Amino acid sequence: MAQIYIAFVDTPGLFAGIIRKVIKQKYIHVAVGLDPYLEEAYSIGRRHPSVPLLAGFEREDKKKILRAFPGADYMICSIDCTAEQKKYVEQELNEAMRTRFHYHYTILGLPFILMGKPFYQKNHYTCSSYAAKLLEEAGICSFDKHFSLVTPKDFYEYEGKEKIFEGSLYELVRASEKVPAFGKSPVFRPMLPAYAGAVYTKSITYIKNILKWGMSYER
Repeated sequence: MAQIYIAFVDTPGLFAGIIRKVIKQKYIHVAVGLDPYLEEAYSIGRRHPSVPLLAGFEREDKKKILRAFPGADYMICSIDCTAEQKKYVEQELNEAMRTRFHYHYTILGLPFILMGKPFYQKNHYTCSSYAAKLLEEAGICSFDKHFSLVTPKDFYEYEGKEKIFEGSLYELVRASEKVPAFGKSPVFRPMLPAYAGAVYTKSITYIKNILKWGMSYER
């Protein structure tokens, strides 16, 4: 079994405040990640964190976002999937990144979301509608509505997820800097909020067991 990751983002700003009031939720942006530290995470969002009017498909840059929004909060959830499903998601994200300037934020679709009427303009998405379409096509998630109507609130209420982190973006960046090698390890499981220490503890125990079993390692 593999996992993909959904990052829920709370950032300040006028436009973010409007969305927050509409969906009545703290987290107003979602990104799809391939690892729990979001070293590889993608979304339909701002091309530059401090310029809200320029939006499209981009790879999330935690440090750049932190510089623009030092007070940003994140929640990260994992969703189980097969290795084949994760590979499909990875390939689609890489292809979208290669042609990222063909993707745009759907301004015209916003009124239709409020009216509950499906609306799709080719290669135009919200952050959540893109994630919903991708994960539905991969067979990982299913929503009882057209993908164009899926909001961050639908992901927040999705029962198939497991919360593995909630805290400040600063905490997340610090943790990823401390234990970068464990980001893709199958034993990695970040917990709230001081999960980095737990990773080190598990790693030490693992090494002790290997030494006890008589296995040798070379650098």
